[in-house]
Amino acid sequence: MHRRTLVLAAGLAPLLARAHHGWSSFDPDRPLWLEGRVSRVRWQNPHAEIELDVPAGLKVPADLASRSLPAQSSPVDGKALLAKATVPRRADRRWTVELAPLTRMEAWKVAPLQAGAQVGVLGFTFREEKGDAVLRAEYLFVGDKVYGLRSSPA
Repeated sequence: MHRRTLVLAAGLAPLLARAHHGWSSFDPDRPLWLEGRVSRVRWQNPHAEIELDVPAGLKVPADLASRSLPAQSSPVDGKALLAKATVPRRADRRWTVELAPLTRMEAWKVAPLQAGAQVGVLGFTFREEKGDAVLRAEYLFVGDKVYGLRSSPA
């Protein structure tokens, strides 16, 4: 029985590794903008996640670079990220968006998102947009609120 448990655990390891990505594989030089409707929410650790359905023809909002951003405890040049934002080259209509750990979401006072909510996200995907349609969120835009997710509020 013990051997069977080890074999099962070894078989699950690649799936678990795929489900949680290390941050070093994301491209910090190419901030991406996504916006759309939340289709699924996983409000759990190691970080909250949403699945976001994005519309065809997605464009960076004309006012994105001029939006106000909250101060974070880590140094982030948010204005430069907003100014440099682009939309993904890939045509996926559903993205998995990795938010922050729940303790950080609570520090920012982010209410758990619900399916159907409209949100915008600025973040990073894998280098050269290879692999899954996953975005690591840097900023989350919900209604008229903006949350910086790299660190705690300053």
